[in-house]
Amino acid sequence: MHTTDIEHQIRSFLVDNFLFGRSDALGDHESLLGGVIDSTGTLELVVFLQDRFGLTVEDEDVVPENFDSIKHVAAYVARKLDAKACAGQ
Repeated sequence: MHTTDIEHQIRSFLVDNFLFGRSDALGDHESLLGGVIDSTGTLELVVFLQDRFGLTVEDEDVVPENFDSIKHVAAYVARKLDAKACAGQ
């Protein structure tokens, strides 16, 4: 799966669940933490990522480097999916 596809799915989830359909309120590099989602929202995003992409998000992975923007979340998901694919071969 391409990173742009992952970004699109994450953006759709955030817009639908936190921004009341206002996609213009969310840039790709804009900080999500504190501005768009709070701690509960972060947990909701983690559950979405696990369900949608079939991966496990470890507690130690929930850090700003992985969850601060759509770009960071998508890159994190892509890394997890790549690692999962390599482990399955």
